[in-house]
Amino acid sequence: MNQETYRLLENFMLCCMEDAAHDKEHIYRVLYNALEIAKTESNVNYDVLIAACLLHDIGRKEQFENPALCHAMVGSEKAYQFLLAHGFELCDAEQVKQCIQTHRYRINNPPQSLEAKILFDADKLDVTGAVGMARTLLYKGTVSEPLYSMLPDGTVSSGENDTIPSFFQEYKHKLENLYSKFYTEKATAIARERQYIAVEFYNRLYQEVNSSYQDGTNELNRLLES
Repeated sequence: MNQETYRLLENFMLCCMEDAAHDKEHIYRVLYNALEIAKTESNVNYDVLIAACLLHDIGRKEQFENPALCHAMVGSEKAYQFLLAHGFELCDAEQVKQCIQTHRYRINNPPQSLEAKILFDADKLDVTGAVGMARTLLYKGTVSEPLYSMLPDGTVSSGENDTIPSFFQEYKHKLENLYSKFYTEKATAIARERQYIAVEFYNRLYQEVNSSYQDGTNELNRLLES
């Protein structure tokens, strides 16, 4: 891939990115993660990989406007049509489309090609560690979802059995379980290095919030009964 082709893809990506948690910097981090992973693999099609990384989230706007849509499916078709319109080989355009279709975590459509697996891993790495926690908090704020929910007994829910969306619920249902779901050895190793900080952050946040409610409730009841 030459500079002209890269800039063409990059400019199209920049025109599509509006989501604060899935902004252009997320795209660049995914691309750089993918290139780091690719160095440890053989026979990588870099034209397909770079195009797929740059374009993997271009369907986010449509999904944000209509949550019934899947950004992976919308984005894969947008990318496919764009690539064909700009002279890409049909085979490469189809491979990029497949990579984008299968990059999403919550979908029963696992990646098949090496490039698709690298994109999947690179994208998921950006939800691990400190950056993953920060991005999740940013997204939850954007869609006005809370940090946590309360249980009927007045205690703070850990998020484990919650159905109501919150940061704690997202951590327990997705973030906590990411670390064993990578396809490549390199991504698995990077994720393991980042796991400690994510666990520590969640545990500390839960402890601080929970103790605040426990201590505060006890003190309030004491004052009201005096």
